[in-house]
Amino acid sequence: MVREPVIKGDDEPEDESSGGESGWDSSFLADDIEYDDALRPQRLSEVVGQRAVVERLEVFLDATRKRNEPLGHLLLDGPPGLGKTTLASVLPRELGTELQITSGPSLSAPKDLLPFLTNASHGSFLFIDEIHRMPATVEEFIYPAMEDFRVDITLGEGLNARTVNMKLQKFTVIGATTRSGMLTAPLRDRFVRREHLDFYEDQELVEIVRRNARKLRTPITDDAAFEIARRSRGTPRKANNLLRWARDFATSKADGNITNEVVKRAFEMLEIDQLGLERQDRRYLEALVKTFSGGPAGVQALGHTLNIPSDTLEDEVEPFLLRCGFIQRSPRGRVVTMAAMEHLNLNPPAGGGLFR
Repeated sequence: MVREPVIKGDDEPEDESSGGESGWDSSFLADDIEYDDALRPQRLSEVVGQRAVVERLEVFLDATRKRNEPLGHLLLDGPPGLGKTTLASVLPRELGTELQITSGPSLSAPKDLLPFLTNASHGSFLFIDEIHRMPATVEEFIYPAMEDFRVDITLGEGLNARTVNMKLQKFTVIGATTRSGMLTAPLRDRFVRREHLDFYEDQELVEIVRRNARKLRTPITDDAAFEIARRSRGTPRKANNLLRWARDFATSKADGNITNEVVKRAFEMLEIDQLGLERQDRRYLEALVKTFSGGPAGVQALGHTLNIPSDTLEDEVEPFLLRCGFIQRSPRGRVVTMAAMEHLNLNPPAGGGLFR
């Protein structure tokens, strides 16, 4: 039912400043094991990117401190891997209070939510990940808790049933969602603030890669950090995963230092190109060009051709290709673009797609 941690105070070490051109900082010693799992920023000032969001949150926090009251309820939405959980864990540290964590799918009934509400202390935070997946009964149960800081509990059944009104401590709900359109209007309107997280620029990801390489006690060159960043699809989580792979490759196949040459060899093995396209992305584009003459082609037909479920294509493959401008969706199906043809070094299909 519960996705643990409860965070209290600020016991975490703070990030260090950059050391040298390679990004290596000797202050991270070999026996500092905790840094392997502490890649998330510990303070709002350490968060890279999302500057407009961070600035608004700083105002939100400052006003809360001056009034000495709990933070208003906050909704964070945006694609996966952009830092919603990171922001949710940073805010309690800024205010020196507790954080409880759960997720929408794990709250199958109001009784699953009740322990979190009754255990909430004054000014504490309750983070609900994938909040759009909460069942309707749980959503309705949380309304009075968010608005009036109370819950109504029914005891007994039939004629003997009675309702007990239980007061709660004033606390803050932080909801995170990748599908904000699936939230009901009554739930969405109960959040005082709503912040949307956008994809990161390459230079922001370079800074994240360099900082986290220091936390992993791995020397990295600026060129190598850029090669990782531009393959990360604008997503810090992807950047951290690629950094860990480059670190493993450098440890296994080189001297442990992440250089430009090491990174290129590492990503050749993963079959990830300079833009971050993976083998499955290229197969999709090649099938659209070679089998369907550039389109239009339905996603079901593409799925059968590639032997991949159509919902996998829609959820995992197509979003990035659409962002890159490599495909277009039309009423008749998917169509490849000239930009994709140039990237793949393919000749335009005769009489197909956008090339008619």
